[in-house]
Amino acid sequence: MIFKAVGDGRPYPDHGLGSRDWAKIPPRQVRLDQLITTKRELDLQSLLSRDSTFYGDLFPHVVHWRGEFYLEDGLHRALRAALHQRLVLHARVLDLDAR
Repeated sequence: MIFKAVGDGRPYPDHGLGSRDWAKIPPRQVRLDQLITTKRELDLQSLLSRDSTFYGDLFPHVVHWRGEFYLEDGLHRALRAALHQRLVLHARVLDLDAR
């Protein structure tokens, strides 16, 4: 199994962070098998695109809430890492448990 679970939506409260706020969070390593996705579907074109991160953040966004890690943004990057047989992913992690 690649991810811990495949979710459908964000079970955590709205954090109100914009792209500039996310950019202030330093990336850290997260194991793919600890992530719960917040999207059930993936745009295959995004996965296969060479410049899929050209306009966005280079690092996926993960929310830590109630002891779980939710992959909010960057599903295509996480899946691409799994296809390259990587076990970890560098991501920006917002810890709502610490707030």
